[in-house]
Amino acid sequence: MNIDYALLTDLYQITMAQGYWQSGKNATEACFHMYFRDYPFKGGFAVACGMAQLAELVDTFAFSEEDRAYLASLDAPGGGKLFDPAFLEQLADYHLSVDIDAVPEGTVVFPHEPLVRVTGPITDCQLIETALLNCVNFETLIATKAARVCLAAGSPVAEFGLRRAQGAAGGVWASRAAVVGGCASTSNVLAGKLFGVPVSGTHAHSWVMSFPDELTAFRAYAEAFPKNCILLVDTYDVEQGVKNAITVGLEMRERGERLAGIRIDSGDLAWLAKMARRMLDEAGLTDCGIVLSNDLDEYTIQSIHDEGAQVMSWGVGTKLACAFDQPTLGGVYKLSATREPGEATWRDRLKISESAAKLTTPGVLDVRRYYHDDGRIAGDMVFDVNTGVGEREIIVDPSDDLRQKRLSGKRFETLLAPLAREGRTVLPAAGRDAMVARERAAAQLAMLDESQKRMLNPHTYPVGLEYGLFERRRELVARMRGIA
Repeated sequence: MNIDYALLTDLYQITMAQGYWQSGKNATEACFHMYFRDYPFKGGFAVACGMAQLAELVDTFAFSEEDRAYLASLDAPGGGKLFDPAFLEQLADYHLSVDIDAVPEGTVVFPHEPLVRVTGPITDCQLIETALLNCVNFETLIATKAARVCLAAGSPVAEFGLRRAQGAAGGVWASRAAVVGGCASTSNVLAGKLFGVPVSGTHAHSWVMSFPDELTAFRAYAEAFPKNCILLVDTYDVEQGVKNAITVGLEMRERGERLAGIRIDSGDLAWLAKMARRMLDEAGLTDCGIVLSNDLDEYTIQSIHDEGAQVMSWGVGTKLACAFDQPTLGGVYKLSATREPGEATWRDRLKISESAAKLTTPGVLDVRRYYHDDGRIAGDMVFDVNTGVGEREIIVDPSDDLRQKRLSGKRFETLLAPLAREGRTVLPAAGRDAMVARERAAAQLAMLDESQKRMLNPHTYPVGLEYGLFERRRELVARMRGIA
């Protein structure tokens, strides 16, 4: 989307880059991990997304002449220019050299486990931090919201949120993420073009209002779109709107056509949907479906289902595209290991905070996912790829060391897969395909126990540190606090 990813960053990333350059630390290797600490929407899972945009970031990362000129214009608060001209000059031919591993889009993920691992020159790792978090945080949040909405709906959901989304870029990537999370289509035509996702739509109230009367408007629309006719019936009065739609539907049937559905966009949706269903059935239009929209979310949809309304599909906009009830995932990007030139082994790095929840995990990490014999996922183990997994295969809850689980004997796979090597993307075409990611998300959600997918008070999925890694972290914390 022609985003200048090199400058899509916080200023301190570039000032640190200059500091590393001036300190001679450019050759220091670093390992960073991106993860989130809490379940979004008070739910029991998240759906990873944003990796296709992350690949785009790697493919296009460069400091243009205009970028360097802008940085050269910045003044330091204490006087003079902020950046050294020699530092800016070496940005002219700057190329990323990082390796990036990430969970494939559509993977169901949980707190405290890495979604992305970045290793390489510490400057590279810093320069991409902000944009990486921007991609993965936002799109994972929207994909998760979409998954929750689609689970509640149980029938196709169209994402309708572009007009209320957070800007053009936010709207486009939100539409893609919504499809990854499970939406059947989007109203966003640009997203359809860019990402190859299905687009859908009906008509607005203005269509009806532009004609002398509703029946005339409906007839004109049916004539224009006989193979894609869904009529919006709540411009004036829903009951009369349904009657007019029935008239048009019967006329279409006589011509060998079919009224695909009616849409209701205001009022007591459950009550109106049931009334409309009775009227349509009594008129013999049993194959005409009902589409509901208007400030829907997973809770409203569940309530409408509970009242017995029969709904063909749903249009969900603002509360999906804007993640209305939780505007951010809160994912973080933390340094976990460094290695100086000539060193064979990584040195653990650990952030200790007054808040236990912000204690980081050292090492070069991956996630091993275990499965029950029936195919359901059994638990996730965060482990260090350089020290491996102990024979007992025990995980320890990072926030409660008395909560432990043995996973030995179960089938497993590791989750992080190559996205870039030495600054070049190696993600295959399927790894960037939103529809492939959508299929993966559906399959992954089917592997979750139903208790982990319920909307209220879901059961917590077991995620923990490999036992040896947990002990190593505890010893390192004790040593750093001077109590070992």
